[in-house]
Amino acid sequence: MDFTPALWVILLVMFIDGRSSAIKWLSIADAGKNLSWNKTSSCRKVSGFVPEQTQLCRRTLEVMPAVEYAAEAARKTCQEQFGNRRWNCSSIKKAPHFMNDLEKGTKEAAYVHALSSAAVVHTVARACAAGYLKACTCARNPGEKPDGNYTWGGCGDNVKFGLEFGSRFADAPMRKKKRSHTQTLMNLHNSEAGRLAVQNTMTTKCKCHGVSGSCNVKTCWKSLADLTEISHELAEKYSYAIKVVKRKIGTRQQLVPEDRRSRRHGSGDLIFVENSPNYCMVNNRKGSYGTTGRLCNKTSVGPDSCQTMCCGRGYNDFTVTVTERCNCKYHWCCYVTCDQCTRTEKKYMCK
Repeated sequence: MDFTPALWVILLVMFIDGRSSAIKWLSIADAGKNLSWNKTSSCRKVSGFVPEQTQLCRRTLEVMPAVEYAAEAARKTCQEQFGNRRWNCSSIKKAPHFMNDLEKGTKEAAYVHALSSAAVVHTVARACAAGYLKACTCARNPGEKPDGNYTWGGCGDNVKFGLEFGSRFADAPMRKKKRSHTQTLMNLHNSEAGRLAVQNTMTTKCKCHGVSGSCNVKTCWKSLADLTEISHELAEKYSYAIKVVKRKIGTRQQLVPEDRRSRRHGSGDLIFVENSPNYCMVNNRKGSYGTTGRLCNKTSVGPDSCQTMCCGRGYNDFTVTVTERCNCKYHWCCYVTCDQCTRTEKKYMCK
């Protein structure tokens, strides 16, 4: 069979689409800065959106500022969480044109898919409670009867609405793909794991009422933990992520641990299908920036240590001068004066 140029293009697009990540929508963090979310035409200008996300954007335009905030929060939180490791999540800023660390089925891609999914749920749920969205309000009071001297009240984070919207939005890039595709199954699983991580942080918060703060009566509501805490939980799951392969079990294709001796992954675990590079050396094909020129901690024994960060290549030390405010004093009323102090710090940089 002869392949025409047009057919080659179609096959190439099919190949790329089959392996591409489902987090290209994170590009809204940059695109949104130049967009006005009062026009449906803005939805077409986010290059990372798939058609289903563009349609959802048009129907729920008022939610898009929350999605934009979620994308920026996911990028910032990921870089803070992994900033002192060989892989420092810097490639997340390249959306929608990722390198292979996030384009393929790696542990790093598993983490970012879970975190980005969690960020949408978290941000939208809190936007509901803050009164920013007309489509939702505070969460309904829990059905269970409160124990002790408190009543349900306040304004809880609307996790139900956040989960419904987050699932429709974050999973949209995978819905039109073949559900038997290994990486699609992986992405769907990790996206759901991110949403479960949000749900698992729900706690009860209360405000006291009574004479002189006696707390005779309390008003309580359900609230989510900060995204930083959720990202930390997902980072723990990243450390113990399970490598899986696709096997036919009964009549269905399912992902199961590659190592038959490994425990079966649960719905809240992170899973991956491709091994990651060690990220020590620059390798554009594998999505590795290398660690040459990265700062390291000489006294640490963790992932930021010079031994680990520099991959045994050694490091150079240098001194920097730091100028900062010091000896600050408050003057009545109402200003603060400070001195300018300088000190020297020794830094260590990987060779």
